[in-house]
Amino acid sequence: MAVESVLSQDGKLTIKVKGRFDFGKHQEFREAYERKPKKPDSVEVDLKEATYLDSSALGMLLMLRDHVGGDDSDIRVVNASADVRKILAISNFDKLFDIS
Repeated sequence: MAVESVLSQDGKLTIKVKGRFDFGKHQEFREAYERKPKKPDSVEVDLKEATYLDSSALGMLLMLRDHVGGDDSDIRVVNASADVRKILAISNFDKLFDIS
């Protein structure tokens, strides 16, 4: 599986994306957060094993943000490569998400 998710007891959802984060992962990514029994209190998107990110991935992150609570959401994007961080910064996603 290229997208894995785990919801912890304390309400934190961790989503790990492996390989190319593009439109091919759309359904898997949505299912990673929509098919949980309750909305998570916080979300961590782990991109450690992501090799590529395109505009559809940016759209998927925005859909996740809306699902979790929009401006009030607590979403962290972690372990992003330098190239991925650059794409996120150019797109001003550093204003919407906590990126590390």
